[in-house]
Amino acid sequence: MSTDTLLDCIEIETAPNPTHAVIWMHGLGADANDFAPLATELGLYDSPAVRFIYPNARVRPITINGGMAMRGWYDIYTPELIRREDTQGLQQSQRDVQALIARENARGIPSGNIVLAGFSQGCAMTLQTGLRHPEKLAGLMGLSGYLPLASTLEAERHPANQDTPIFLAHGTVDPVVTIDRAEASRRLLENAGYQVQWKTYPMPHTVCPEELVDIARFLRHVLA
Repeated sequence: MSTDTLLDCIEIETAPNPTHAVIWMHGLGADANDFAPLATELGLYDSPAVRFIYPNARVRPITINGGMAMRGWYDIYTPELIRREDTQGLQQSQRDVQALIARENARGIPSGNIVLAGFSQGCAMTLQTGLRHPEKLAGLMGLSGYLPLASTLEAERHPANQDTPIFLAHGTVDPVVTIDRAEASRRLLENAGYQVQWKTYPMPHTVCPEELVDIARFLRHVLA
């Protein structure tokens, strides 16, 4: 699997000459189209011009799905998610996301104007990358996911994003990433001194209209 090329992405700009960016990562088996409609549906017309970037994860075999090849940020071995983790896959995708941040920097958008966001595995990648990024980001938004490689966070996290706002949202009846797994991630982050805004909704592993309102509110705040 080649790792020397940028991930292909869908890009949607809310206005010409964007000064801010949101890099939004999809979940396992989905693709860049999954959340692309939200670039306009969130109605961020009163915010600065934003470039929404929806990258496609690389195609890889997923153990829990019988080794079937699909788009995924890393392999999943067991339903428990953290009992055995794909460290190599997580770190490879972290480099992929960092390369997208660097491209935005090269296009004139500083890291301080960039939000990382993601759903499920995309949430995991948001936290994996954002907490370790050496330059301050505008915000981190994780939906229906969890904190991966928690045991290495203390050694690897970068102080640049210690005070970066974090929005975490989760469904109370999520059968894929259970609410207790998400709450454990939240507690770990709070105990590490991070500013976490936590929201729950009576939903499974999905996104609901009430959540979209909260997402838009968070983005308006951190992109202001």
